[in-house]
This record gives sequence, structure tokens and C-alpha cells, in this order.
Amino acid sequence: MKTPRIAIVSFPGNNGEVESMSVIRRVGMEPVFFRWNDDRAILKDVDGYFIPGGFSYEDRGRSGMVAARDPLMEFIASEAEEGKVVIGICNGAQILVESGLIPNGQNLQMCLARNAITTKDGVRGLPLLSEWIWITPSCSKDRCATSNWEGVMQIPIAHGEGRFTTQDKDLMEELKKNDQIAFSYCDAEGKISEDPVVTPNGSMLAIAGVCNPQGNVIALMPHPERAPGNGDAYFASMKSWLMKSRTSKKSMISKKDVDAPVTLPVRSVQNPEIFIETIITNNEERTVEQAARRIAPSLRLKQWKYLCVPEKQVKAVLADLTLFNANKERAFIKQGNDGTEFIGKRTVLIRRDIPDTGAASLGQGTETGIAYGIEGISEQELCSIKLLEVFANPHASVLERLSV
Repeated sequence: MKTPRIAIVSFPGNNGEVESMSVIRRVGMEPVFFRWNDDRAILKDVDGYFIPGGFSYEDRGRSGMVAARDPLMEFIASEAEEGKVVIGICNGAQILVESGLIPNGQNLQMCLARNAITTKDGVRGLPLLSEWIWITPSCSKDRCATSNWEGVMQIPIAHGEGRFTTQDKDLMEELKKNDQIAFSYCDAEGKISEDPVVTPNGSMLAIAGVCNPQGNVIALMPHPERAPGNGDAYFASMKSWLMKSRTSKKSMISKKDVDAPVTLPVRSVQNPEIFIETIITNNEERTVEQAARRIAPSLRLKQWKYLCVPEKQVKAVLADLTLFNANKERAFIKQGNDGTEFIGKRTVLIRRDIPDTGAASLGQGTETGIAYGIEGISEQELCSIKLLEVFANPHASVLERLSV
């Protein structure tokens, strides 16, 4: 049999291509470097895909959101349907979850949310984590393309948004029943635990990686490619799978149409609301707008940082350089229906992440988020689930319409 050829897919902002190519070579496969905008003819005879770590599109909007909506991912989804292996690590995992390929190839069912753990004082948000952890396969050896190894593996993590979570109450039971929770965080002896010492990002059920029902698409947050020797078994398993399953059958999963119109809840608050805009070009605003325009081409977007605080705290917030920099930002204060001139004719949506870890430093009764001012599209277009999921992943955020 010929040597399996694996495309290393590079989106703008990825930084894990070199070590990814090295481990593919090390276990006896051939890496094929592929930029997101290269000619797809390069991919005509590859056997699998590896989407590496990094910060595609600088994590604008949220990690993996923009790359997941690139037309290339539709092509990779069709390749997965043909049985080709697709693995995503760290940012690659985020892209696979945001694209819907993980867990079931049926729309957005999960989120790799901001790191957060539950403490005796409540939920605490965490910064980017960079440390060594242990993982173990939590599915059968032949369940997915990368699970054919035993024991524990000590490898690093490096992410700010790596917490597997979902609002779908039945999904986790389905994943357990289908043996799709492929890898879990554990201690050095292999004991799986949600204890923050073992699962430092707060991931539900200590999940480190998930596969699709067919077993050929796998999303893993930790980095086996960054641990030569320690992590090689992960990729050796991939090679073994490809050598045995080159003619694997297509997935039999039927896609569901879930783009029926939705009604957003209206946000009505009593505290002053502070909207902070960037005076210079807001690159995140422009990138999120471009992602949204793949669905609604005439959409125009304005983005603000959003803070809702008691009136007595407004001056203190605006004096805090970590929250507002008058040299490069402009602040607008909305109190009820007063002070809304800056909104104009836009429809404003407020995204607040759950838990709202940004509010912890501001004190009780405060809220933080992102505000999106939208114009240029109809009400029907705005209420599309696929469009709204550009602005917020419903499994880790709340999206509300601003009352004006």
C-alpha cells in the first residue's frame, strides 16, 4: 500500500503547521502543506486532513468561528462524507465544532467555550492555559481513527477557549451511548475526573476530544503533536486506520434543516449601558462582518464592547484604562431610551457569554458582552439561525435584541 498523504490545512493565523508536518513524517505518513486559498487540485489524492492549532483569523468573533464558515470547510465536509479522516487539534478542534462536523455533522451542537471552573466562590473565568496534562482514550480502541492506543499520554494544552460544553440536554447522553467521547482528561494513573487539577479548563465530563459517529472526524483540544515521543501514538493510530480503512463507507447521517426563523428575546435593563467603539479600524468588526456576509451579502455591521453597570460605577468604569482608553476609543452611555443617537437605524444584538466571567471584576449587578449593530438586511434575514450563530454560539452565549 502507498504511504498515506495528509493535508496540513493552514488558515490565516494558524501556527502549528511545522510540528504537525513533523509528526506526520515521524509516524510514516506524507504531509501536504495546503493554504486555505490554494488550488484544491492539490488535494485530489490526499487520504486525510489535519487542521492544526493556532489562532485562525486571530480568534475574531470567537475561536474557530470564521474559519469554520470558509467554503473550504464545506469541501472538507464532503471529503469526510467519503470516509476520509479529518482531525482538528486545538484551534482545529474549535473549527470542527463550529462547522458542525463535530459531534454529528448536523449543525452547531456544542461549543468550545472560554475556560471556566466552578469554585466554592462561584464560577471563575480563566486566561489562556499553557501547561502539561494527561489524557486517555475513553472509547474503544477501534472506535475512531486516533484511539488505537492504551494507557495515558502526557501532552501540553495551550488555549483560552477549550471547554467542551452544550445546552443540548440530550446530546451528552447520545455521545456516551454512541461511544463518541473519544478522549478524556485524567491523572497520571488514568483516573478520569472533572476536578480542575485534572481538567483545568472546566470541560464537561472531563472531555478532551470527541469523534463523529463514523469515527473518521476527531476534535482534540490538547496537543499530541507538540510532544515528540509522548504523543506519536495518536498519529500512528491514524496511519493504521488509513491503511485498513481506505475504502470506508460514506456516513449515513441525514442532515437536518434547522434554519427556521427564530424570535430573539428582548433585552430590557435598568442600569446604564456603556457602548465602547474603536476609533481606528476595528479588524474584528470587519472580519465578523465578512463571515456574516457569506449568509446575508448586504449586511453591514457595527461592533461595540458592551458594559452594563450601576449608575454610581459609570465614572469609575470609564476611568479604568483596562476597560476604556480615550486615546483610541469612544464611549456612549445609554440610559433607558436616552442616549441612543449613536445606534441610528441599526438593530442591536447583545451577546453575553455564559458564565459572564468579564463581570466578575466589575462587581455585583454588572454585565459584560459584545454589541452588534446590524443594518442592510430584512427582519427575515436577521432571524436566520445560521446568521445568528455567526454572532453567538448558543451553547455558551445568550443573544438578545436591545430594547430602544
